[in-house]
Amino acid sequence: FYARITNGKQTPKSNVDQKAKSTLKSTAKCTKTEGEKEILPNERNKIKILYGTQTGKSKHFAENLSKDGTYKGYTCEVIDLKNYDPDEQLDNEGENTTCLVVFISTYTEGTPPEGAEWFVKWLEESASDFRVQKSLLSNLHYAVFGLGNSLYGENFNTVAKHVDHCLHKLSGHRILSVGLGDENVSQSSHKSLENDYVAWKRDFWKKLKEVNSVFASKDLKKNCKNEGQCNCQEEDTASENTGIESDDELQEDPADNEIVDVEDLGRVMGSGKTSTKLNPTKDEPAEMITPLIKKSLEKQGYKLIGTHSGVKLCRWTKSMLRGRGGCYKHTFYGIESHRCMETTPSLACANKCVFCWRHHTNPVGTEWRWKMDDAEFVFNGALQSHVALIKQFKGVPGVQPERFLEGLTPQHCALSLVGEPIMYPKINKFIDLLHDKGISTFMVTNAQFPDAIRDLSPVTQLYVSVDASTKDSLKKIDRPLFRDFWDRFLESLDALSAKNQRTVYRLTLVKAWNTEELDNYASLVSRGNPDFIEVKGVTYCGESKASNLTMENVPWHTEVVNFVQELVDRLDGDYEIAAEHEHSNCVLVANKKFLVDGKWWTWIDYPKFHSLMKRFKESGGEEKFSSDDYMAPTPDWAVFGAEERGFDPKEERHFRKKQKDV
Repeated sequence: FYARITNGKQTPKSNVDQKAKSTLKSTAKCTKTEGEKEILPNERNKIKILYGTQTGKSKHFAENLSKDGTYKGYTCEVIDLKNYDPDEQLDNEGENTTCLVVFISTYTEGTPPEGAEWFVKWLEESASDFRVQKSLLSNLHYAVFGLGNSLYGENFNTVAKHVDHCLHKLSGHRILSVGLGDENVSQSSHKSLENDYVAWKRDFWKKLKEVNSVFASKDLKKNCKNEGQCNCQEEDTASENTGIESDDELQEDPADNEIVDVEDLGRVMGSGKTSTKLNPTKDEPAEMITPLIKKSLEKQGYKLIGTHSGVKLCRWTKSMLRGRGGCYKHTFYGIESHRCMETTPSLACANKCVFCWRHHTNPVGTEWRWKMDDAEFVFNGALQSHVALIKQFKGVPGVQPERFLEGLTPQHCALSLVGEPIMYPKINKFIDLLHDKGISTFMVTNAQFPDAIRDLSPVTQLYVSVDASTKDSLKKIDRPLFRDFWDRFLESLDALSAKNQRTVYRLTLVKAWNTEELDNYASLVSRGNPDFIEVKGVTYCGESKASNLTMENVPWHTEVVNFVQELVDRLDGDYEIAAEHEHSNCVLVANKKFLVDGKWWTWIDYPKFHSLMKRFKESGGEEKFSSDDYMAPTPDWAVFGAEERGFDPKEERHFRKKQKDV
């Protein structure tokens, strides 16, 4: 079924190919085509499609292939691997189907998705067990498409490669090379995971048609009743062009030995005619937002800007428009929640944290390799999109008219929406544009880009996420892409300690994950010397396919307070608990320099900050300022221990019927 071209000459077929050819049954009948649709003999028109998924992408591709197959005349069945028993079913698939297709992703550290673990384990054991006949799957024709991210280096698509290898080791017949879909658009062969799939799918249907032609070729001349007026008149050599490959052949590199497989010949010859939409020029950067990412983020309520930025309306913005209370930043720092714009100039991130409420639908990366929009374009798009979202609340019951009008003029920007804003190469220009407009800046970084922290222009308040206190626990909870993630993490804390503006450690507590090792947390505090430490219980936002967190991992507010008190006891008397926002399950620890004459000054004098920032900019950075220069007194209701528990008494607390307050 397989021919190879060396310097224009055909080489002999491998023994594996001859063996594969011998397994085909001569039961074919005439096949015709009707436009795009193939009319197939009943015994050769079944495709079983299996998928193993963590976030749903494999399922999406499996269903798409099934839809295409149905249109082409195949009977397709899609099955989640968690519901598939290979011990009972796999060895019979060759008798019952034309082809078995497996879509499978590679999860943390090269492991399969949870629902596919048994399938992969069964394959591994069967392929290596001497008691299992290696001809077990000799009647099976299969194809595998993997979903991975090349940023994970040696773990890139390891599960798909392993499944493909095991199926072949059990004498299954691979009809085309394993597809290696790459979520990293800058390295993807076709500039996105979706385009990798589309290219693979195109080859799949071509190769499957060739396999079907082999089944038809033997008895075709005897059985054809159409006097040659159909598409089944194949030459005897047709079977030699079918893309059944051996593992040895897959290992060879055409660039090294100038040998091109027949399977690859069409791609090689057609590479000059490939659509630029599918395969942009090598020097052209890919866009960060792929169609699949765009669809997913827009479904979650994001307004996307250009090729890598986004805006979303925070629930607390909506709450304060109605006079129902503000977020913890209102309690701790005095922002007006209804005038806060939540945005990011970079949807990409360098971590895949287990508690990420974005459900891992944003891209990931370790450096900027995408097409880049100008800072002015991102700034104007963010402002316009945010205002447009606010305008949707005009006339909505409960929205206060004066707050609606105020909301049309944002005064604060939370650069913490999703991704890693500090990755954006023009982040300093973007920050300048915000400050020029009188908008304060709250920047959050995941402590993986220490150089960018050092080079960052002054912001109103700079956060670093400190999600764990040891190397092993950080790897477990943040799942960083960088191999030197711990060194980068520590260097980021060092860089933070050198900043003059307000700095914050943000700790997200996940019960049974990172609530131990208090001494290590204390050591990290002494290293970065933050002005504040925000400790917040993880928020459960429903089931996330990319995480196994449950409500059991959410600590009670009393548990958060107890953790914070134990932490403060280890900080040598330099910090105290200053404020709390019970509703957000969040507690603020502050350096005692903000405790002036027995009163906390954790709030921000925003006009003073903008005045200081203007002088800093006009002096070319010579006229510096520090966090002490723009602090403001904290109101009594926000202070830890107050009966309001962080809820502004000017607001009206809203209670849902038969439920606890919200």
